[in-house]
Amino acid sequence: MLARRIIPCLDVAGGRVVKGVHFEALRDAGDPVEQAARYDTEGADELVFLDISATLEERRTTLGMVSRVAETIFIPFTVGGGIRTVADAGAALRAGADKTAVNTAAVRDPLLVSRLAESFGTQCVVAAVDVKRIGGRFAVMVNGGREATDLDAVTWCRRLEELGAGEILLTSMDRDGTGKGYDLPLLQAVSPAVKIPVIASGGAGKLADLADAFEAGAHGVLAATIFHFQDCSLPRARAYLRERGYPVRP
Repeated sequence: MLARRIIPCLDVAGGRVVKGVHFEALRDAGDPVEQAARYDTEGADELVFLDISATLEERRTTLGMVSRVAETIFIPFTVGGGIRTVADAGAALRAGADKTAVNTAAVRDPLLVSRLAESFGTQCVVAAVDVKRIGGRFAVMVNGGREATDLDAVTWCRRLEELGAGEILLTSMDRDGTGKGYDLPLLQAVSPAVKIPVIASGGAGKLADLADAFEAGAHGVLAATIFHFQDCSLPRARAYLRERGYPVRP
């Protein structure tokens, strides 16, 4: 059975790790390089670095910070935010990223996903999908969650798989930063609809939430608040999940 992944997330703005609620009310969570080193030492399976203001500010990812983080860690490293072209993705990979994540740019130009897969391989392409419940539907959101689209999350995730995405980073805006647990109905809708791995994001507040996400079909769990601000280490999280029979790394 494929090992389940525990993935800390570094949302970065203004050169600092930040964390908010529903993508707003950001609070400081430390230096990106220091946090990355900590999670690497604790044995994170992977790390995700999201330059959350790059799209809104219409700029590229802060490659200098990406390089500094990459030099510090030895685990797979995904970079997102400001990736709009094959050239942008290539620059991030050369700066030390193992994968690149695209969100708004993929909605604007779906064939970007195919071009990335053709250029770097599907294993390097993470399709980030931000979702919010609007009028009883799972609406795909763009521009840092500020703009709703007509896209249905399940349909869009299927399309992303067809285009060549290697995995889906599925974030519930409704649960983001709340600590109320992942959006399990969303996971249960998307996970069986695609064959590629789905990473659950948004809402982890306790260790049981990680197990719930795996039970709902997630291949990995992305978390920030539970690791940044709470007394929860990655070894403790792995032990908790292993005791309950989930295949995680020792």
